[in-house]
Amino acid sequence: MNRKNIFLSISLVFLLIFPLLSLPTEKAVAHHNGTNGTMMQYFEWHLPNDGNHWNRLSNDASNLRNKGITAVWIPPAWKGTSQNDVGYGAYDLYDLGEFNQKGTIRTKYGTREQLQNAVNSLKRNGVQVYGDVVMNHKGGADGTEQVRAVEVNPRNRNQEVSGEYTIEAWTKFDFPGRGNTHSNFKWRWYHFDGVDWDASRQLQNRIYKFRGDGKAWDWEVDTENGNYDYLMYADVDMDHPDVVNELRNWGVWYASTLNLDGFRVDAVKHIKYSFTRDWLTHVRNTTGKQMFAVAEFWKDDLGAIENYLNKTNWNHSVFDVPLHYNLYNASNSGGGYDMKQIFNGTVVQKHPMHAVTFVDNHDSQPGEALESFVAEWFKPLAYALTLTREQGYPSVFYGDYYGIPSHNVPAMNSKIDPILEARQKYAYGRQHDYLDHHDIIGWTREGNTTHTESGLATIMSDGPGGNKWMYVGRNKAGQVWRDITGNRSDTVTINGDGWGNFFVNGGSVSIWVKQ
Repeated sequence: MNRKNIFLSISLVFLLIFPLLSLPTEKAVAHHNGTNGTMMQYFEWHLPNDGNHWNRLSNDASNLRNKGITAVWIPPAWKGTSQNDVGYGAYDLYDLGEFNQKGTIRTKYGTREQLQNAVNSLKRNGVQVYGDVVMNHKGGADGTEQVRAVEVNPRNRNQEVSGEYTIEAWTKFDFPGRGNTHSNFKWRWYHFDGVDWDASRQLQNRIYKFRGDGKAWDWEVDTENGNYDYLMYADVDMDHPDVVNELRNWGVWYASTLNLDGFRVDAVKHIKYSFTRDWLTHVRNTTGKQMFAVAEFWKDDLGAIENYLNKTNWNHSVFDVPLHYNLYNASNSGGGYDMKQIFNGTVVQKHPMHAVTFVDNHDSQPGEALESFVAEWFKPLAYALTLTREQGYPSVFYGDYYGIPSHNVPAMNSKIDPILEARQKYAYGRQHDYLDHHDIIGWTREGNTTHTESGLATIMSDGPGGNKWMYVGRNKAGQVWRDITGNRSDTVTINGDGWGNFFVNGGSVSIWVKQ
């Protein structure tokens, strides 16, 4: 064996043994001018259809900056199936509230001009903007087409349960209000894989897979229901080269038009994994911007999420859905949850640089299909858990912060603000974990020289409360610390070895910082 072959063999063995060392270096944790990165999802499902949301966001920009928010995830910004569409019934991705379509010029959130003003306001305040991306499906077609199709078993989409026949599918997208502005691409049946509605028969509870033109469900997607390519509306065919090219062009247009800093990518477990990977690479290369990206792979299964990250070359981050469910379960266990296990099976525990942590979002909020809303009493604990630790890139939910009036969910900004302040000013430096008790857990941060007053101790209990000795650093000896949340009125004095005896009330959280 010559030297070249020996080198190649050694290199191959190295990659097999140490594969993670060759992963892309993109990190989920965003740092902005030395401040901890914190994202806010700036919408909830039941916002009023008043066309003023972009204006509210624009007026809120400086307040968000002051609270320590460094990036905002805006809702889907385009024309949906109607004016009241949240944006996930995506009709025309190029219509950002500019054209008279679906009976309206503005979207639920406002006009394109108002949107761009909001983005500009955020940018002036040093807040980054992440655009929502919905490419899996299209809704609100302009007309129907005759398509050959077969019915499949909804619980096993690989199983055909009928013969082939002609259906009338809503798959014709001409965008008459926009014409060819921004793009001249028109969608037809062969740009999709299937639908769930036959307009000629109006039969419910059917999923139709198209025939002809080499049609098949996309792969690789999540294996739930056999093949989970189909989710809703007209399912986009990510194997069609014209579709791939059009969505890449749109991604560059979207990023450039709004001067976006990143994306939140919707429903990726229903999209061919390699498509999302390559789409992001194309947009980044074409725009010349790194474009932070976080994908929604909604499954309480770390193994499935890891498989997705592997197949996408780890070139973006994911929402930590398993952590969300741990928080939800803890909040509904009546104090019986083993808090030592709160991070078990989570993305942030195993892959912290690719984890976007969150407490709740628009899908988990009350009244939605994936409802799993963390109980109100546990929300401060959950936010302390995501905001004061070193690992993960946390997201704050608009519905938690400002409330959800349609479901009588109160605004918790007064509870969340002190935790945001703790993250912005104090949550720096080496972390020490004390995840060693079924009721009471905690961690400390030693602080750093850049943030002269930094360092903190977080302690929480889902049971009767109590205390815990925790180390905060010898350089803190003699300091008097207070609870920034206001839940405790006493103080803690750090001893000569850098330890403090920190207290917490029952079913509560305290975050101790220098007085």
